[in-house]
Amino acid sequence: MYIPTSRFSLWADFIERTFLDEGFKELIAQGIINGATSNPAIFKNAILTSSAYKEQLSTLTHLSPKEKYEAVAIFDIQKAADILRPLYDEGDDGYVSIEVDPFLCDDTQATVHEGIRLFETINRPNVMIKVPATDAGYGAMEALASLGIPVNATLIFSTEQALQCANAFASAASKSTEAVDTVISVFVSRIDRAIDSQLQSHGIEPGLMGIMNAAEIYTKVEALSVPKCRVLFASTGVKGDDLRASYYIDELLAANSVNTAPIATIDAYVARGDKTIKLPLSAEKIETHKQKVKDAGVDMDTVIQGQIREGLDAFKSAFDDILNTLE
Repeated sequence: MYIPTSRFSLWADFIERTFLDEGFKELIAQGIINGATSNPAIFKNAILTSSAYKEQLSTLTHLSPKEKYEAVAIFDIQKAADILRPLYDEGDDGYVSIEVDPFLCDDTQATVHEGIRLFETINRPNVMIKVPATDAGYGAMEALASLGIPVNATLIFSTEQALQCANAFASAASKSTEAVDTVISVFVSRIDRAIDSQLQSHGIEPGLMGIMNAAEIYTKVEALSVPKCRVLFASTGVKGDDLRASYYIDELLAANSVNTAPIATIDAYVARGDKTIKLPLSAEKIETHKQKVKDAGVDMDTVIQGQIREGLDAFKSAFDDILNTLE
C-alpha cells in the first residue's frame, strides 16, 4: 500500500517481539509497509508490558540495566532487520531504526561513539541509527553518515532543524564515494495537539498547522536535493475522534517521502485512506494559514521550542523508566 512509483514509503512505528513474528511479516507480505521505526517510548511499552521478554531478561541478571535494555532491544532490531532484509536487498527501503541513548543528546562524540557501537553490534546493513536533532546531534549525524552508517534524524519540529540535518547529510555525502540513506523525521500531530484548542476558540480549523509546518519543511528539504535523503513524517497517529484515523498519512502523501505510523493508523489508511499525492502545497496556502495562526495569538516559535524540549524529555523519561524497572 506504499507507493513505490512515487517513492512514497510507509513504515510501521512499532516494535514488539510477538508482533514481529506475526503481524509485521503479514504487513510486509501484503506490500503495505517496507520499513519500521522504534524509539525509547516504543521499547518501554514493549519491554514493560509484553510477556515475550521475560525469558530473555531472566538470563541477563548479571548485566547493568542499560546492558539489559540494549540486549533486548538489539535482539528485536536484528530480528526486524532480518525480516526486512529481502526488501533492502531489492533497493526497496527495508530499514529499521534504533535510537541512541537520549541522555547523550548534547554530547556529539558520545553520540557518535554509541551510534557506531550500536551499528556494529547489531551488524545489519539495513539499520538506521536515530539521532535527535540538537546542536550536538547535527555533528553526530554528519560523522555517522560519513562512515557509511544510515541515519534517522529525529525529533524535528522546525524548518531550521530540518535544514541543519539536511546540510549535515549533504556534507557527509560530499565526503563519501557513495552517499548513505538518511531520513529527516518531522513530527506532525504533536504540534496540532498543542495548539488546536486555542485555534478553535478563534474559529480556526484544527488539525492543519502540523500539516502546513511539515509541508513547508518537505518543500525546503526537497529543494536541496541531498543525495539519498528523504523527509519522514512521524508522530502521525490521531488522538481522539476529531480527525479521521488515517488523516496524517492521507494529507502528507508525497513523492520521495516516508510516513511512519502506528499499526492502527496504517490499518485505517489501508482500509479507507485517501491515496492521492497531496504535497507539495503552495507557499501561498502555507503562509495564509500561518498568518491565521499568528493572528490568533499563537507564537509558533515558542510552540516549536516547547515541543522540542517535551519530545526530548519524553524520550529521556521513557528510557529512565526502562532502566529503573530493569535495575
